[in-house]
Amino acid sequence: MYTRKLILFVAASLFSPVLTDEDFYQVRACCTFKGPHFEKTEYILTSIFNKNLMMEYNSTRGNWTGFTAYSIETAKWWNSDPFDALTRKIERKLLCTDTSDLIQSIYNLTTIPTVRLKSVKRPNGEHASTLVCSAYNFYPKQIRMMWMRNGQEVTTDVSYSDVMPDGDWYYQTHSYLEYIPTSAEKIACMVEHLGLSEPMFVVWDPSLPVEQRTQIAVGLCGLVTGFVIAISGIIYYNKKSAAYITVCQRQVFIPVESLPEAGAT
Repeated sequence: MYTRKLILFVAASLFSPVLTDEDFYQVRACCTFKGPHFEKTEYILTSIFNKNLMMEYNSTRGNWTGFTAYSIETAKWWNSDPFDALTRKIERKLLCTDTSDLIQSIYNLTTIPTVRLKSVKRPNGEHASTLVCSAYNFYPKQIRMMWMRNGQEVTTDVSYSDVMPDGDWYYQTHSYLEYIPTSAEKIACMVEHLGLSEPMFVVWDPSLPVEQRTQIAVGLCGLVTGFVIAISGIIYYNKKSAAYITVCQRQVFIPVESLPEAGAT
């Protein structure tokens, strides 16, 4: 019966007896949880046709509200129907009240962010650089990021990206700091999140990144190994050549009487 009334309501709201394939009708149900333990719930049911809000039911008010000439009359009709009021109560219990424990458990889930700090040099050759502080894989989405220079908050030349969904309930965000590197300066990115018992500080290290240090170390190891192999080959070759010459030496014995006398030329 409710479906029949809904179809009649939509058709009459449009003042058109015919619905085409391009017409779009949507019913949306939402639950709002309030209170420290989500003990208060508000159920809202909206009817939308071709992106136009037609009617809305609010459990706090306990009635329907119409937004067109015909839907206002329809709202009066539905508000006087005890069966419709019972249907809305059952929907609120199933969608809101019975799921409050699940919402509470989801709210208590926290995942601390993974924070990375890197430097991006400008392509135009300027001395100024950009530090990027990135926070990944955190939940819930509420997070605070700020820059610290020598223990003081930096408020200029700072920008932030939006908190973007990362998939699977996680979020990510980025903060940027324009700066000119100077000696004896300590720059850090501070992150505050619900999953952290205290703020997280990531200090900028102006030395080479770990990846570049690893590449240099591997290159040096390869160079040293090649040098050792080359030296070992040279030593082996010299030893082998010396042994060959020794084997090929001959001794010539000359009789004593054939030796020239002393002083003879």
